[in-house]
Amino acid sequence: MSCAAVQPVVIRMDIEKDQRGLRQVREGRRPGGRLARHAARAKGLASPAPPGQVGGQYAPLSDADIVAIYAAAKRLLAELGMGEVPDRLRANLLTAGAEAQGPRVLFPAALVDAAVDRAAKRFVLHGRDPARDIEVGGDRVYFGTGGAAVQVVDLDSGFYRAATLQDLRDFTRLQDALENISWFTRCCIATDVSDARDLDLNTAFALLAGTTKPVASAFTLAENVAPVVAMMDMALGGEGAFSARPFLKAHVSPVISPMRYGADAVEVVYACIAANMPLSCITAAQAGATAPAILAGFLAQSLAETLASLVMVHAIRPGHPMVFSNWPFVVDLRTGSFSGGGGEVALLNAASAQLSNWLDLPSGVACSMTDAKTVDAQYGMEKAMTALAAGLAGGNLVYESAGMTAALLGASYEGFVLDNEMLGAVQRVLRGIEVSEDTLGVEAIRDAVLGQGHFLGADQTREAMERDYLYPRLADRSDPRSWELAGAQEARTRAKAEARHILATHRPVYLEAARESAIRAAFPCLR
Repeated sequence: MSCAAVQPVVIRMDIEKDQRGLRQVREGRRPGGRLARHAARAKGLASPAPPGQVGGQYAPLSDADIVAIYAAAKRLLAELGMGEVPDRLRANLLTAGAEAQGPRVLFPAALVDAAVDRAAKRFVLHGRDPARDIEVGGDRVYFGTGGAAVQVVDLDSGFYRAATLQDLRDFTRLQDALENISWFTRCCIATDVSDARDLDLNTAFALLAGTTKPVASAFTLAENVAPVVAMMDMALGGEGAFSARPFLKAHVSPVISPMRYGADAVEVVYACIAANMPLSCITAAQAGATAPAILAGFLAQSLAETLASLVMVHAIRPGHPMVFSNWPFVVDLRTGSFSGGGGEVALLNAASAQLSNWLDLPSGVACSMTDAKTVDAQYGMEKAMTALAAGLAGGNLVYESAGMTAALLGASYEGFVLDNEMLGAVQRVLRGIEVSEDTLGVEAIRDAVLGQGHFLGADQTREAMERDYLYPRLADRSDPRSWELAGAQEARTRAKAEARHILATHRPVYLEAARESAIRAAFPCLR
């Protein structure tokens, strides 16, 4: 028999040996030598692409496009300006260089440029655990959560029901164990807490107790900011401790499309700045409804509105940490309903990230807002497409990226688990391919061709396995027969099991008992 006939058989036998070794590890037996090393690595390798990979590879806009859109945004602010400006903010804006024109306030180009120039270009989003801090700005990409879902997909029934405070606590614990989610914004509203103050305090406490990642929330009223900060001070051990290391970021939408301010949200901004709390000022214009349906015009208006938030912060406290959160949303013009998935959502948010990064502002965009109601093909398509586009475009903070369903109306436990794995794959794409003399490996190719005829077991292969490849925990890579024998489980079934396992076993205690007791005594509304 010729060498050509023998070689494939040898390779197939080696592969089968490796597969047997991996099965032995899964079954609790311990193969020896090379197979043991392979199996151990396959079972739990560190991620080759942790959060914070470099984005910017995808540029849907040319430089000329960006200049034109920015010029149009500044023209809108200079000629049309903002309406419904609260008196307190009007005074600050006029002092900073804005101009009054009847009930509206106009922003000259020089004022906009000054706000951009003096904005915080880089800042740290603190976690209670410093090891979980992330730096915002530049070209690094991090995925996190957002949303205000009023419903959740019940983990047992699979149907939608009202979101509760217990759901928020469980989601907080669940994402705490998911490595590709870098910060946690409350993803659902506790509909069983009716009082606005109680809601804000209980939401903050759920975040405080359930994770040490950077967290974010919204405030119903400005007067609720101070008691939340007092709670955080108590958790950290003393008055002023939160201001020195603020680990809670406020999500605020001070601009209401088209081109006017919202009084209550503006007051929240003042309260958060006084507390030294970082801001994510979110513009959420909807194409065809509150902003033009034509995409370039939409980008010009939404950029102008987000710049209006930046000018507002500049007028109150220049350089205060603010995420430039220009989130383009889309309306299905056939029905008038909000659409969270689709090519336009991916394109517009990628373009928004590109515009913000061109201005050298810490960028926030949104993705994974699938219109799907359950974990199905539509869910996977819309989530992966929009997340990859946002990451490749270089969004510094990509919100809504895990757990959200039904165009932000719902949140899903199994969705969190699946999205975490998808986001790891996106980070791997962002990392790209390193080309060097070592990685080209001409000598290794020569050794394999003239030697065993394959690369199994080679040092270079083992090194690449640890350095270059991301191995999913949930995605099934078995052959069809093995999949059938294992129960023919779908991804949703595996994700449900993983979510249940995490919720049953991951019960961190992040608050000292004495401090928790003191907080509960000070805020008797806590449940």
